[in-house]
Amino acid sequence: MIQLLPQLRILLACQPVDFRCGIDSLAALCKRELAADPFSGALFVFRNRRGTALKMLCYDGLGFWLFTRRFSQGCLRWWPPAQDVALHPLQAQQLAVLLYNGLPEQAQFAPAWRALPAAAAQAASASASAPL
Repeated sequence: MIQLLPQLRILLACQPVDFRCGIDSLAALCKRELAADPFSGALFVFRNRRGTALKMLCYDGLGFWLFTRRFSQGCLRWWPPAQDVALHPLQAQQLAVLLYNGLPEQAQFAPAWRALPAAAAQAASASASAPL
């Protein structure tokens, strides 16, 4: 399993792609047709026509990573409609649900940032202001 950080920018390509494409072809597709920089560090997610597999492309500063996820049974239950936008942003939690063939739009998640209870916040500020 890959680790998905909340800060990771994830972009889904709304149109299906030819899965014979490799790293170079998908990076060129990002630049030409999706008008996005493949070297930005964003994770680009592509699907095949039948919706039975996903490919994810990411640049980490040293080189590209290309991941493939093929479903052994069935096909994707959800994918953003191809409207006027070529890319659909997605949160890391939603991608985790999508990778297990769930419905990201119906999943319920905890808030990204949780507030500390009042007592814990006071204790944290008191310990931070205490002299060493």
